[in-house]
Amino acid sequence: MTNPTKTELRARLTPEQYKVTQKAGTERAFSGEYWNTKTPGIYRCVVCELDLFASDDKYDSGTGWPSFTTEIADGRVSLHSDRKFLIKRTEVRCASCDAHLGHVFGDGPSDAGGQRYCMNSAALILAEHDSDQESTP
Repeated sequence: MTNPTKTELRARLTPEQYKVTQKAGTERAFSGEYWNTKTPGIYRCVVCELDLFASDDKYDSGTGWPSFTTEIADGRVSLHSDRKFLIKRTEVRCASCDAHLGHVFGDGPSDAGGQRYCMNSAALILAEHDSDQESTP
């Protein structure tokens, strides 16, 4: 798959999706489509549609952003040092198309590995499935 050009992305994505995925923006807390969604399914990259996170790994972190304990399979996201705003953070990007997704923090549920993948709804699309359907990476 060839990565789309910036012009193609501007035509296909909403302004918010473009700002988040291409300019490493952050949507306002409690404003995104998926921050409180309980619908079963797979969360995919809005740019390339790579499967990234499973709804089974989503939890309410109280932050106002969709939060997950892990990626759906190893290697679906890449991690990068982010020192914007003089704070050391770890940026999460799509491993396939390099779209900015959000950040990962070490304050997640300890019984699930302790990670909190704090994602922007604008970087994701939810592929819904029936609750009795098994998800496969």
